[in-house]
Amino acid sequence: MLELPLLAGPGSNAMRSFATCLASVLEVPGGRVPLSADALPEAVGLWRQWLAGRGFGLAELARPQTFNWPGYWIAVVATDQAEARVAVLMFGTPAGVVLSPAAPELVGRALPDLDVVAGYPTRSAVIATGAVSGVVEALAIADRATAPMRLVPSAEALAGRGLRGDRYADKAGTFSSETSTARGYDLTLIEAEVLDELVLPDGQRLTYADARRNIVTRGIDLNSLVGRRFLIGDVECLGQRLCEPCAHLERLTQPGTLKGLIHRGGLRADILSGGPIATGMAISTAT
Repeated sequence: MLELPLLAGPGSNAMRSFATCLASVLEVPGGRVPLSADALPEAVGLWRQWLAGRGFGLAELARPQTFNWPGYWIAVVATDQAEARVAVLMFGTPAGVVLSPAAPELVGRALPDLDVVAGYPTRSAVIATGAVSGVVEALAIADRATAPMRLVPSAEALAGRGLRGDRYADKAGTFSSETSTARGYDLTLIEAEVLDELVLPDGQRLTYADARRNIVTRGIDLNSLVGRRFLIGDVECLGQRLCEPCAHLERLTQPGTLKGLIHRGGLRADILSGGPIATGMAISTAT
C-alpha cells in the first residue's frame, strides 16, 4: 500500500478518492489511474477496462456492510460532509479504514461504524518463499478473550489446540471456532523486528505483549512459512495463513496498529505435535 494524497483532477471526491485507493493498493503512481468527470458508477466501468488490461478485475460486493476477508478492499461510504460520499481503503477481519484520501478523519474507523453503500475487493498480498530459521524471542498468553497478554518464559504446546493456559487452547478466544475443521487458530507468531521498528502516529510503540501474538520471533521471515511445516524446538507446526491485523486488534491497542501491521502482522499456525516451547528455542524449516 502506498500513502497517497487525494488525486487532483476532474470529478467528485468519491471518484477521485476511489482512484487514489486503487493507485495505493496497486502501488502505482496516482497519475497512472485514469480519472473521469463522470459519476462514480460510470468511472467504475472505466477502471474495470483499465484493470482488465493488467490482469485484474473489479467486482461489486452484494453485501459490503458484512464483507469479511483479511485483504484489501475499497468501500464507498456516506459521510456528513458537504459532498456526501467518499471512497476509503479497508483492510483486516474485522475490517478497518487504512487510507481515506478525501476524509482523513475516517482512518482507523471499523466497518460497523461506517455507512457503507458499496464495496469492491482488490488483489491480495503475494507470499514469499525460501528457507528460514530463527529463535523464540518471547512467549505470551491470555486466559480469556480481550484479557491482557502476559509474557511467560515457557509454555506447553498442545497438538490441535494451542498453548496451555491461552484462550485459544480453551476455545475461548475472540475468533475461536467450534468447527472441527477450522485451521490456523492454535498459535500466532509475529516478528520482533517488526515490533521493534513500528512507531505509531502518537510516537508510542507496541510492547511484545501488546501485539497479542503467542510467539515473538527473531531472525525469521514468517510470511514465507505459509503452507509449510516448521519446528519450534521439537514442536512441529504448520503455517496456515498470515495473521493480518484487524479493527479488533486496534481497539485493544492503539490507533495506527491496524495500518502499521498490514502484511507484517505475523503468522497463524496449527500445532501438529505437542511439547515444550521456551524463549531462546530455535525455529527452523528444512526447505
